[in-house]
Amino acid sequence: MRVEDEGHRARVRGCLLGGAIGDALGGPVEFSQGQEIVAAHPEGLRKFVAGGVGWPAGTVTDDTQMTLFTVEGLIRAGVRTDRGLGFTVAVVHHAYDRWLDTQLLPGPSGKLDGWLQGQQWLYARRAPGNTCLSALTEARKGGDRIQQFGGQAVNDSKGCGGVMRAAPFGLLPAKWFSAEWAFDSAAQAAGYTHGHVTGKLASGALAAIVHAICQGADLNSALDSAQALLAQKPGHEETSTALAAARELAAHSQPGPATVERLGGGWIAEEALAIGVYCALVHPEPEQFLDALALAVTHSGDSDSTGAICGNILGALHGETALPPELVFAVEGRGVILELADDLVFEFTQQSRLHGDYGPETGWRQRYPGW
Repeated sequence: MRVEDEGHRARVRGCLLGGAIGDALGGPVEFSQGQEIVAAHPEGLRKFVAGGVGWPAGTVTDDTQMTLFTVEGLIRAGVRTDRGLGFTVAVVHHAYDRWLDTQLLPGPSGKLDGWLQGQQWLYARRAPGNTCLSALTEARKGGDRIQQFGGQAVNDSKGCGGVMRAAPFGLLPAKWFSAEWAFDSAAQAAGYTHGHVTGKLASGALAAIVHAICQGADLNSALDSAQALLAQKPGHEETSTALAAARELAAHSQPGPATVERLGGGWIAEEALAIGVYCALVHPEPEQFLDALALAVTHSGDSDSTGAICGNILGALHGETALPPELVFAVEGRGVILELADDLVFEFTQQSRLHGDYGPETGWRQRYPGW
């Protein structure tokens, strides 16, 4: 049992930190053409570069910020069950509302609870998606004619802003949370900002892939099971086609940036997922982690999101010890990322030692209030 727990913790840490380094690697080249990236980095983009004024090398973007708030929301949903309530995904929507404050305010206001919103470094705006900002702003307004907290966004966007933050749903232990739950819950949470069915289903598929990997599946087996779930969902065709294309290219085409470009730019959900999956498939070994990330960010599109998704997948697959240390030590927010990773594991494996209906009282509920 202890060996299993240690393995799970390594996957959780690997997934979250792997996503962050992929995000930080791709952020500075997000709006560059693939040919420009290759010309500037002929050996591949294998180290962090600066992204301009106020964007030093190793800086993460909104992809990692929102992923961290997803984790915090899941933990707080777990704490909330002390009140005799079921595990409610909508608690994650409130976590995204706290992320919205980080994009609107210069620093912590003192009006919100929990420890994550008090991290000053999260208040930097790093090209946040307009769809996320507008959908969360509408939910905050309230009223009968617009989206409510826990409700789905009133738009038709399938941008990658949902899938980029979906991996944490796959990290919860299978003892309590099934693959179907991970898929459906990630899709629901993506729908808080992105209303198009493809934006939701691509997010569900990533969570299901991560879930299967965390149960010991290899990448191809994880893809098989995720695609089987996906095929049962109405409106799955765009996401299913994109994943099938990624697997076909990985099996039969020469790996490289030109092949990545055939999968699209990653601006929309199914393309971002397909690119992340493709790069993980063609560089699947632990020693190829950096090769996969370098490929995932070298294209004319949303390089930070595709880098993050690839990092999430391979980090979950290989665990934290496979991550390239030359990137890990320099990524922004490493300490907070690892704290949240460990806290996610604690909440869903050691909950009885932290809180409960009648104690113990450890201060956990002050760290993660249950709403």
